[in-house]
Amino acid sequence: MKRLFPILAVLTAIFLAYALHLALSKATPTDALQGDVYRIIYYHVPSAWSAFLLFLINFVASVVYLIRRSPKADIVAVVSAEVGVVFCTIVLVTGPIWARPVWGIWWAPGDIRLTSTLVLWLIYVSYLVLRRFSSSAQTQMLAAALAVFGALDVPLVYFSIWFFRTQHPQPVIGGGGSMDPPMLHTLLISWLAFLCFAFLICWSRFRLELLKREVEQAHAMESLVGAGESAKASLPLSRSSR
Repeated sequence: MKRLFPILAVLTAIFLAYALHLALSKATPTDALQGDVYRIIYYHVPSAWSAFLLFLINFVASVVYLIRRSPKADIVAVVSAEVGVVFCTIVLVTGPIWARPVWGIWWAPGDIRLTSTLVLWLIYVSYLVLRRFSSSAQTQMLAAALAVFGALDVPLVYFSIWFFRTQHPQPVIGGGGSMDPPMLHTLLISWLAFLCFAFLICWSRFRLELLKREVEQAHAMESLVGAGESAKASLPLSRSSR
C-alpha cells in the first residue's frame, strides 16, 4: 500500500492538471452571458459535490461509531469532516468571486442556499473544534451526535433552489436544464479529479490518525506500567517505616 500511494499521487496530479487545462482552454466554449468568469464553475461545483460526499461519509461513520463504538469508524468520521471542510471552504470562496462580476455583489444575505452553506460550514468547523480542544471522555460521542445533526443541513443546501426562491442559479443537471456537452464533460472530469485528490488526502490522514492513536495508547500503557512499578517499589519502604 505504501508503494501504491506515490503512484496514485502522480496520477492524481496529472488528472488535476488535465482538468485545469480543460477548464481554461478553448475546449469548453465561453458562456454567452457571463463570459470567461463562468469557468470558476469547474472548481466551485465539484468542490460542493465533493464536500457533500465527504459529509455523507462522516454521517455514516458517525452513526456506525454511535452503534458499535468502532475506533476506525471514528477516525473515518474525523478525517472526512476535515477534508469536507476544506472543500466547503473552497465553495464559499469561489462563490463570491463568481458572484461579484455576475450579480454585482459579493454575497446575498437573504439567499437560502448561501446561508445554509455557511451554516453547514460552521457546523463542521464546530465539530472539528470540539474534536481538537475537548478533553472529555464523551468527546467522541458528542462529536458523532453533532455530525448526525450537521448532516441534516446537507439536503437543505442541495434542494434549497428547488423549494425556495433564491438568487442562486437554477440547476442545469437534474433540474430540467441543459449543458453544452464539452462543458458537462469538463465538469465531470474536474469532479473526478477532485475526488481522487480527496481520496489521497483522506487516505494519508487516516494513516496518520491511526498511527497517532497507536502511539497515544502505547504511551498510556507505559504510564500505567510505570505507575504500577512505582507503587510496588514504594510498598516495602512504607512497611519498613512502620
